[in-house]
Amino acid sequence: MSTTDVTQQQNQFQTLNIRKEVEINAPVAITFESILEEIGPGSVLEDGTPFHMKLEPFPGGRWFRDLGNNTGHLWGHVQVIKPPTLLELCGPMFMSYPATNFVQYRLAAKGNATLLTFTHRAMGLIPEKDLVGVHSGWAHAIRRIQEIARTKVARV
Repeated sequence: MSTTDVTQQQNQFQTLNIRKEVEINAPVAITFESILEEIGPGSVLEDGTPFHMKLEPFPGGRWFRDLGNNTGHLWGHVQVIKPPTLLELCGPMFMSYPATNFVQYRLAAKGNATLLTFTHRAMGLIPEKDLVGVHSGWAHAIRRIQEIARTKVARV
C-alpha cells in the first residue's frame, strides 16, 4: 500500500446516525437527573473504572473528561437544556480527528415510566472502527442511566 492509499482511506468522509428508544422505569425528573449523573460524575467504563466526566448543565456549558492538573479532553458543549425533558450536546465527543457530533436525550412521560429517545449523529473523517464501536459505548451508557434511575427510585 502506498502513502497515497493510506491518506485516501483516512480522509474518507463518514456519517453516523444512531437512534434508540428505551423505556426507563422511573419518572421523567428522575430519569433526567440520572442522565446528568451518567454523563457527569457517575460516568464509568464498562469495567467499572471511573471516567471522570464533568458537565456544566447550562447552555454553552462544557462537557469534558477531567484528568486533573488542567488536563483532559473536551467532549462538547450543552446546546440545549430544558429540564426535565431535553438535553442536547454538540462537539467532538471522543473523536480526536476532524469530526462533529450531536447527541440528544429527549424524555417523555409514559405513565410512571419515561420514554427516552436517544440520538447520536456525527460526520467527519471517522475511522470505521469508531463507527462500529460507538454502538456498544452508547448501549453501556443507556444501561447505566437505567441503573442510576432504578437506584434513585428505590431511595424514594
